Amino acid sequence: MPSPDVDQASAHFEHTSVLLDGAVDALVHQPGGVYLDGTFGRGGHSRAILSRLNEAGRLIALDRDPQAVAAAAEITDARFRMVQRDFARLAEVAYEQGVHGKLAGILLDVGVSSPQLDDPERGFSFMRNGPLDMRMDPTQGESAADFLAHASESTIAQVFKSYGEERFGKRLARAVVNRRSERPFTHTVDLAEVLKAAHPAWEKGRHPATKAFQGLRIYLNGELEQLDAALEAALEALAPGGHLVVISFHSLEDRRVKRFIRHHVRGDTHLPRGVPIRDDQLNRRLEALGKGRRPGDDEVTDNPRARSAVMRAARKRV
Repeated sequence: MPSPDVDQASAHFEHTSVLLDGAVDALVHQPGGVYLDGTFGRGGHSRAILSRLNEAGRLIALDRDPQAVAAAAEITDARFRMVQRDFARLAEVAYEQGVHGKLAGILLDVGVSSPQLDDPERGFSFMRNGPLDMRMDPTQGESAADFLAHASESTIAQVFKSYGEERFGKRLARAVVNRRSERPFTHTVDLAEVLKAAHPAWEKGRHPATKAFQGLRIYLNGELEQLDAALEAALEALAPGGHLVVISFHSLEDRRVKRFIRHHVRGDTHLPRGVPIRDDQLNRRLEALGKGRRPGDDEVTDNPRARSAVMRAARKRV
């Protein structure tokens, strides 16, 4: 059995894959199958998947982050192929690779990676000062600085509340708009300090800007819309019996994944009362593979960012 090339150049920003063994255990059920890793990141899951495949197995990995694509060049395994694309377009990639409807498994690791958070130049975190960017692909879309320079107070408040679950969204948005009238926001720590000063109720152990930063990142990258599109695309791209594994990191993501799996496990339940229908006519397309799984205490100790992760898995019905 060939093994993946794991000799890597030392990375400036390290990444520890969350729920690594559990996710790969749930995903790989056919060593000779074709699998898709929808979020390569720095390749932790991809390398583990390759280690479980035999000579006939294949792995296609996606990521929209140019730095992730560059990191994938370190893997020289002939069974591996990297494509720069966001996972909402996984059906497009599956068609291009001739595997649509034939995939043995799809893994989606949702959200931002540690290297993205730790690199101040990416502008995702307020822990290190850097340009206020927050884009997964810096060549596409609008930066956080540009958005905050022109968005209305009500729009900023809605982003903080809906995407960051920040209950003081209106108050924080007002502080942002008041400050930008003096000078624009260009760096992460500057924004964090304004949010910190405006926040009336700090939570123990959490920076008061955390939820607002989360909301900006999710909104600017269309993360929830991307997830919805990816889940629908994955269901069609999987072969009958194929496995879908999704790791999410906050409640907005996990609720979507849980609702998607539950809907396709139950099938068409919104039918007129009294209409006779056989069980096999309910269009049940998924079987849940257990309940949601969280990291163990040891993993959280080793990687505190794993504490909010939830993994859910399902099998496409034959």
